[in-house]
Amino acid sequence: MNTTGQEIKNVVLVHGAFADGSGWRGVYDNLTARGYRVTIVQNPLTSFEDDVAATTRVLDLQDGPAILVAHSWGGTVITEVGVHPKVAGLVYVSALVPDAGETTAQQYEGFAPTPDFVIDVGEDGFGFLNHDKFKAGFAADATDADAAFLRDSQVPINMSVFETPVKNAAWREKPSWAVIATEDKAFDQAMLQHMANRAGATITNVSASHDLFITQADVVSDVIVTAARNAAGSAH
Repeated sequence: MNTTGQEIKNVVLVHGAFADGSGWRGVYDNLTARGYRVTIVQNPLTSFEDDVAATTRVLDLQDGPAILVAHSWGGTVITEVGVHPKVAGLVYVSALVPDAGETTAQQYEGFAPTPDFVIDVGEDGFGFLNHDKFKAGFAADATDADAAFLRDSQVPINMSVFETPVKNAAWREKPSWAVIATEDKAFDQAMLQHMANRAGATITNVSASHDLFITQADVVSDVIVTAARNAAGSAH
């Protein structure tokens, strides 16, 4: 699919672990008000393959080139799926950026631990973020009420996804951007910067917690618009 010269008006948003697509509401409202057609993927978080299928399903519905955006775990998903012919550019929002053949877990090797980001894993292998540590680890800059709602509406993730290697590294052939929260407690800051730099992403740093896709919706939206304007013609 050749998208040269086409203005990109489609945006696909992919959430990460422990959250669902409703967290993108602020970005959705901002972008739709600016004339973009925005679709939000609801990842089941039941396996890497299931999340890849859910995202592919939405990309297949797009009527032209799209900017593919992800938060956190969703970065692994879009790294795999982003080779889809309708994807013109990638935006990583404090997101994982593995290379082909790597697992998500491998991204953490050599970087500092994150003591405030505690995952409680059940006997079935699914993990929830720890109730008491949730605000500190995920949503330190949210109101107490918003953090409580996010905590109590968590979507658990099958922990096996972190051991599944990606086959594709879409950032090797598609332009990429990254929005990084400088107070993110889910990842070591050096890890986020390393992954984004390795991918050659254009980086925007913002003072925010891991929930920047909610609390910094305007900044995230502006980067997506920049991607939409600059990625036109790069998909093929």
